[in-house]
Amino acid sequence: METQNNRQKKDSEGGKGSSVDFIRTIVAEDVRTNKWGGKVITRFPPEPNGFLHIGHAKSFCLNFGIAAENKGGRCHLRYDDTNPITEEARYVDSIQEDVHWLGWDWGEHIYYASDYFEQMYDYAVQLIKKGLAYVCDLSSDQISEYRGTLTTPGKDSPYRNRSVEENMGLFRRMKEGEFEDGSRVLRAKIDMKSPNLNMRDPVTYRILHADHYRTGSKWCIYPTYDWAHGLEDSIEGVTHSICTLEFENHRPLYDWYLDRLEIHHPQQIEFARLELTHTVMSKRKLLQLVDEGHVKGWDDPRMPTICGMRRRGYRPEAIRQFCERIGVNKFNSTIDIALLEHCLREDLNKTSNRVMAVLKPLRVVIDNYPENKDEWLDAVNNPEDPNAGTRKVPFSKVLYIEQEDFMEDPPMKFYRLGPGREVRLRYAYFVTCIDVVKDDDGQIIELHCSYDPATRGGDAPDGRKVKSTLHWVSASHALRAEVRLYDHLFTKERPEEVKEGEDFKSNLNPQSLQVLSNCKVEPSLKEVKPLERFQFERLGYFCVDDDTTGDKFVFNRTVTLRDTWAKIQMQRQKQQK
Repeated sequence: METQNNRQKKDSEGGKGSSVDFIRTIVAEDVRTNKWGGKVITRFPPEPNGFLHIGHAKSFCLNFGIAAENKGGRCHLRYDDTNPITEEARYVDSIQEDVHWLGWDWGEHIYYASDYFEQMYDYAVQLIKKGLAYVCDLSSDQISEYRGTLTTPGKDSPYRNRSVEENMGLFRRMKEGEFEDGSRVLRAKIDMKSPNLNMRDPVTYRILHADHYRTGSKWCIYPTYDWAHGLEDSIEGVTHSICTLEFENHRPLYDWYLDRLEIHHPQQIEFARLELTHTVMSKRKLLQLVDEGHVKGWDDPRMPTICGMRRRGYRPEAIRQFCERIGVNKFNSTIDIALLEHCLREDLNKTSNRVMAVLKPLRVVIDNYPENKDEWLDAVNNPEDPNAGTRKVPFSKVLYIEQEDFMEDPPMKFYRLGPGREVRLRYAYFVTCIDVVKDDDGQIIELHCSYDPATRGGDAPDGRKVKSTLHWVSASHALRAEVRLYDHLFTKERPEEVKEGEDFKSNLNPQSLQVLSNCKVEPSLKEVKPLERFQFERLGYFCVDDDTTGDKFVFNRTVTLRDTWAKIQMQRQKQQK
């Protein structure tokens, strides 16, 4: 399979590369000036403590994309696995699956921070020997107190001036496991009065007696992210360390560590992370939703995780197109989820075969259609793709249509079926409603219609027109299916905006999932497999769920046909005129 790396290289060579953002401008200038010997080496460094989401997709599409656009460039997949308490091998596997699924390939360049633990320890020893690090016995609360605030300077730890020899001995004993968790830390000796709080003697190592998923019980001290981040980049020879904007204030610390150690020093560049309406991106909050049962796992189709989006029916092409459209900026903003759904519709409209399905069936009997007769009618698979061809759909005396496609007393501008009204059945005939059957409660349970045999295929020889075309399925041929209708997970655009005493979960959408268990779909779907995508005509785009078995069909609604984003853009254009 051709990876996105190769596709991007072809596009770049053909002059069709991604639009030039400020990061690509920096990289291009570095290549022009031969700053890194012509090399472009980026990295995507997830922590394996959860599943990737759409925000991560923006990051790794950027990092892998820039590497692919430059001759000889490469992007490393590196696991920043420095916290043994939260990290698991299953997250490592899921991250690789998601990055590969989106079309990127790291080749042989897969790395782990845990592979560098010994080298990081040696670097810490170098700082101690230079008098630039010390072992501190303050508790975490005391360290916070001594650090000061944005308006008041910090004060020195009473352990700041320990001798090099004492610090070396204590740090060695920390490594050998002599001390309890939290009793001591190693701190860099920088400036307790710095206006940047990150520079006020930050912690580089903490004691943590916990088994690591890769190194087991070998280590009981673990590096902090700020200490490990730059060292990992340096060890791997990264040229451009691309981070999200919250690390901008950490850049002076990144630079300080590498400069004091006098080792390879990549350039850190920050960009704005992705925020989407009607969802949350925090791993902590997503984990809360999973653990508390608000969703049915990390791959719940309502989640913004890559695995959730894949299960819902997204194709990688739609996600990459979305990441390209939103671009790369230096300022934080929130993107309307309608744009993501617009990219999804554009992609699925081109690639999804059309089929007919009825979600809320209403039985229709064609009184003048012959008993025991079946016709197999030609139906177009995808009008956007002539190569998709056609299929046969069965027509018979008894059909199902949508309940909402009939009204006994239709109002103005309701053009679908009603008593005495004629409509077109897609690919089939004109039919007219002649009778309505109700149950004892007055609920409509069956319609009786007549059909015009001369209108086979959907056109009348006498030229008469109808105002509506309905989808349908043959009752005797239909497959029963469960359909899960998904909506936004949160009712509010910004779920974190809550009243005092509430949290983001108070904005959960109680209607985010509706399960319909008696749907009817056409028989061409008998052999479907999980993740196959279709457009149910007039209803939306749907994907075969993993819960589908040989005798049970389950479809997830990926997205409706109604394009909110396109409507918003049209309104804006009118306002501008």
